[in-house]
Amino acid sequence: MAQTRDDRRRAAFREGRQAMLSPALGVAAWGLVTGVAMAQSSLTAAQAVSFMLLAFAGSAQLTALPLIVAGAPVWVTTLTALVVNLRFVIYSVALARPLGHLRFRHRLWVSYLIGDVPFALYSRRLATDPDWADRDAYFVGIILTNWVFWQASQIAGYLLGARIPREWGLELAGTLALVALLVPMVRGRLPAATGVLVTAVLSIATYRVPLRLGVLVSMLAGVLAALLTDWLAGRGRRPLSEGTPS
Repeated sequence: MAQTRDDRRRAAFREGRQAMLSPALGVAAWGLVTGVAMAQSSLTAAQAVSFMLLAFAGSAQLTALPLIVAGAPVWVTTLTALVVNLRFVIYSVALARPLGHLRFRHRLWVSYLIGDVPFALYSRRLATDPDWADRDAYFVGIILTNWVFWQASQIAGYLLGARIPREWGLELAGTLALVALLVPMVRGRLPAATGVLVTAVLSIATYRVPLRLGVLVSMLAGVLAALLTDWLAGRGRRPLSEGTPS
């Protein structure tokens, strides 16, 4: 018996949910780290929980939290968080074609649920079948599973607080999980690889800069390096006749 449209969408949703289960352990590790950081900060329980639920951006949370605790100016905290999340602008551009047909209210909540791992998984799946009819259900399966793991691990980290030993190396586990997804995405893409390399080197070099401004500088430098590399590569691919006066 042929599958109905609803059956296909449910199958696609389950496929997305299943695809997210493997990297979910790395996501949960970072969620625990973020929750512990919230517990050890000076934020009240209401402030911490609101921050965790509304922000839903681990890197921005971990970057902004020390600035908030240190009493940094609001503009510094806001600008730093925005720069750290600039990659979501790129994600939005990349997702415009496959998800642009959704209604505005649907795109609004999808934009809240999108994350690094879901974007990587979804992009990899679409590369095999760009016009897959049930791609929306697959994407929803990924982003909802990611959200559940992230929020559950954050809340667990907040409740456990300092009881989680640093010897567990949760930061390393989360980093390795992200690296495993990042490497295939930048392999063979010189601009992206250049941006990642510049950002990584500068992040280490500016680690002790006050107010975590080194993160801001590193992110901006990485984006500029990627854009410059892409521009130079484009010039190299241009036919010689285009630049030759007649």
